[in-house]
Amino acid sequence: MKDAIKDLKAKGKVAKEASRPLAYISTDIKNKALRNIAEDLRTCTAEILAANKIDLQQADANGINETMQDRLLLNAARLEGMAKDVLVVAGLPDPVGEIFDMRTMPNNLLIGKKRVPLGVIGAMYESRPNVTIDISALCLKSGNAVILRGGKEAINSNVALAKLVQKAIKRAGVPANAVQFVENTDRALVTEMLKLNEYIDLMIPRGGEPFVKFVIENAAMPVVAGGIGVCHTFVDSSADIDKAVAIVYNAKVQKPSVCNALDTILVHQVIAEDYLPAVAKELAKAGVELHCDKASLKILKSDDSLKLKAAVEADWGKEFLALIAAIKVVDSLDEALAHIAKYGSGHSEAIITEDYSSGMRFLNEVDAACVYINASTRFTDGSQFGLGAEVGISTQKMHARGPLGLKELTSYKWIIFGSGQVRP
Repeated sequence: MKDAIKDLKAKGKVAKEASRPLAYISTDIKNKALRNIAEDLRTCTAEILAANKIDLQQADANGINETMQDRLLLNAARLEGMAKDVLVVAGLPDPVGEIFDMRTMPNNLLIGKKRVPLGVIGAMYESRPNVTIDISALCLKSGNAVILRGGKEAINSNVALAKLVQKAIKRAGVPANAVQFVENTDRALVTEMLKLNEYIDLMIPRGGEPFVKFVIENAAMPVVAGGIGVCHTFVDSSADIDKAVAIVYNAKVQKPSVCNALDTILVHQVIAEDYLPAVAKELAKAGVELHCDKASLKILKSDDSLKLKAAVEADWGKEFLALIAAIKVVDSLDEALAHIAKYGSGHSEAIITEDYSSGMRFLNEVDAACVYINASTRFTDGSQFGLGAEVGISTQKMHARGPLGLKELTSYKWIIFGSGQVRP
């Protein structure tokens, strides 16, 4: 263990050293590095998939469920998607060096701000090997070095991808040490990594609630955390039923294992008799199990084709990450807002409505990172928001919120131009 800690500290040291030249390296060089990564993802497919196959075999042997195995899975299509996302990042404006908020003071000092990288980003994550590429790409473009620690279930995939990134950026003239990967999967190293505030400027954990909570409580450096999504969709009394069925189906079924998938359907009592049978029938096609409150159970119980359970208190505020959804009939928009305020996680919330005032109230009063009117919560994603990718989705309010892209990985410094002024 002593050797592992020593190696971890060495990675921190070289990452910190690499972060200094990386902070002012040219946009052209960073973009070349990103294009190299995308090219290598396309040309090294067989090698990456071979590593991923080992992880999948071990996951199967260890009894990991299908949902979690889907998070772990890489294939040619997913690698191509990762390559395209990297190229999107390459095509985005470089935030580093942006000068803004310039103004001239009464004493003729010209004062403003210049955008700068944070330094070294620490990233801890589970299951999804694509995160290795997403975070590396965003950190490189924003001028940050990064230390990556993936979960043991994806270790072979992550090692292959991290080595690919290191080789690709080195060919472009970026310091190879700018991307570090912790190959040792001993959980004790998590605690050790959280102590490295000498080297790591910001920690970003991605994973289950207990893991994220542990990082927040034990990190010696600032933490941007989130990703735990208890997502509601409220079907208002004026909702278009067909639209509401399609949106809820997408939000629940399109990819149920992720944080922006729907967990609870809130339905206005005025529309419940018409809407609930329609949406339940559609969700049943995908095998969704519905945990119903008394009012919704009364409406749906006559249909033997549905998978129904009586909802319990634990269903409200639960992130299911599976083909399960809770349903509650509410008397009003006010009751829906109160339910979300009590049980929401601050991730993504949606209203389906044809009433402008209801939509605006929902938009204004719901306290979440992403608030939708007439759209699926599944869009809460860096790629879908035009960020190319994301290092995570923050449900905090400082310093960033929602999908974290390039600008969220930067800070600024004050710049002051004088002509000999001295303070009286």
